[in-house]
Amino acid sequence: MIRLPLLFIATGVISFVLFHLLSLFTFGAWVVEPPRNPDGWFRIHLLVLDWATMIAMGAVYQLIDVVLQRRIHSRMLGYVHYAFFTVGSILLLTGFLRVNTGWIAVGASITFIGILLFAWNVGHTLRGAKQWNPITVSTACSIGYLVLTGVFGTAMGLNFAFNLWGEVHEQLLSAHIWVGTLGWFGLLITGFSYKMLPMFYLSHGAAERPQHIITCLWNAGVLLGAVTFLLQLHTFFMGVSILLLVTALFVYDHYIVEIRKHRHKPMPGRGILWTIWCTRVLFVFSLCIFIVWLISPEHLWSSTWVLLAGWVYLWGWVAMTILGYLSKIVPFLWWTHKYGPQAGKPDIPVMSDMIDEKLVHRGMLGMALGLGIAILGMGFSITQAAAAGISIVSLFSLFYIGLVVKVFTR
Repeated sequence: MIRLPLLFIATGVISFVLFHLLSLFTFGAWVVEPPRNPDGWFRIHLLVLDWATMIAMGAVYQLIDVVLQRRIHSRMLGYVHYAFFTVGSILLLTGFLRVNTGWIAVGASITFIGILLFAWNVGHTLRGAKQWNPITVSTACSIGYLVLTGVFGTAMGLNFAFNLWGEVHEQLLSAHIWVGTLGWFGLLITGFSYKMLPMFYLSHGAAERPQHIITCLWNAGVLLGAVTFLLQLHTFFMGVSILLLVTALFVYDHYIVEIRKHRHKPMPGRGILWTIWCTRVLFVFSLCIFIVWLISPEHLWSSTWVLLAGWVYLWGWVAMTILGYLSKIVPFLWWTHKYGPQAGKPDIPVMSDMIDEKLVHRGMLGMALGLGIAILGMGFSITQAAAAGISIVSLFSLFYIGLVVKVFTR
């Protein structure tokens, strides 16, 4: 089962490199432009769909074996899913670049078929395993939100081409973004972390009750927010949704502390430490958003706050967490594939030799500093600082992904 996850990861890495090369080509100037234009849609989907989602799907195919101790329902269906998802996303991106509504509609539809195949494959595996716990429930819910994201996205793609329901386009867009970012990525990351973090720390004995609380709170926050957008409910309900998510993050951070208390390994890896720090930054930022809602709800929907929230969440937490986990997942996959049967023999490298942890730390630190500069630039409307910060992020991202790719030469 290693080739299928590696196929998704390799494709995601190519998209990641392309995104940052294109960013450097404009010296980061694209970030100061309004995101709601064909170029912005192209870049966002290249990063979120062709990189983050592609990597996440590959991780699910690999980690489902670890979590359930059983193989995916159909490996062949996984390759078919890959073909539909890749072709569809390429057509979608091309449609954005060419400002061609027909290509956008067709690409969105084919991509959605790929998502449905993925949901069926993983869902059938979960159903057959009959192991319902916070990990599997979070995984199932996250994939359900991915399907909903695809439904909303496909509806918008068809609306671009045929103007079927133009009056609800804004509601669909808001729900598409909310469910895709907070539902799909949020529950997938927290759900798999219940398994991964104790493994990285060799931690045993941490209470499982927080996992149930996080899963319930996170789901409630995502669902309430989505309904609020779709039905255009009063802003009070969005405040409650934000409060639910802030509380979930607070419990999640407390759960991480408990894992560290029961650890038998002092250092889980520099990349993993960065994911923990980024979670705490996200909690503080989310708390600030809730305070802004309490004081002045109308300011919460200003373009500046929406832009800052997008960058802090999508890059500051989702992307940094994925990259941090890649520093462990890719070496494990490659070492198992290449050296697993020869473990213990002379001249066979150990897992820790596969990637340089000091360079991992420098790469993550550079990305974090660049993002901090960019966020300050966006917040204070200093376009040069925003562009420079994103350029720094791109430079260190390419350096970091180079470390990950170098694992395949070991």
